[in-house]
Amino acid sequence: MFAHKDSYKMNKVGIVIRKLRDKMGFTQDYMAYELEISQSSYGRLEKDDSRLNAIKIREIAKILDVSVSVLFGEKEIEILSDKSKIILQHNKLIKKNRREINSLKKQISQLHNLLEKENNM
Repeated sequence: MFAHKDSYKMNKVGIVIRKLRDKMGFTQDYMAYELEISQSSYGRLEKDDSRLNAIKIREIAKILDVSVSVLFGEKEIEILSDKSKIILQHNKLIKKNRREINSLKKQISQLHNLLEKENNM
C-alpha cells in the first residue's frame, strides 16, 4: 500500500511538470534538449515519473524556473521571475506573429490567384 501512495505522489509530479511546461510554452522537444535526453525519454518522464531522480527533478525545476517544492505540489506565490515574464511575452509575440504570417500568406495566395485569372484572360 505504501508503494501505491508513493506512485500516486510521483504521478502528480509528472502532471505538475507538464502543466508548468505548457504554461511556459515549452515543448517536450525543448525540455529534452535542455536535459540532454531524447524527446521520447522526456515524454516517458512526464507520463511515468517514477523514472525521475533527484538530479532530473532539480534540472527540470531550473528549466521551468520554479522551486523543486512546486513540482511536488506546493503552491508558489504568483510572482514570475524576470526570465519567466520575458519568456511569456516572447511566446505571446510568437503566437501573434504566426497569426499575422498566416493571414499574409492567405492574402498573397488570393492575389496570386487574381493575377493568374487576369493573365489567362
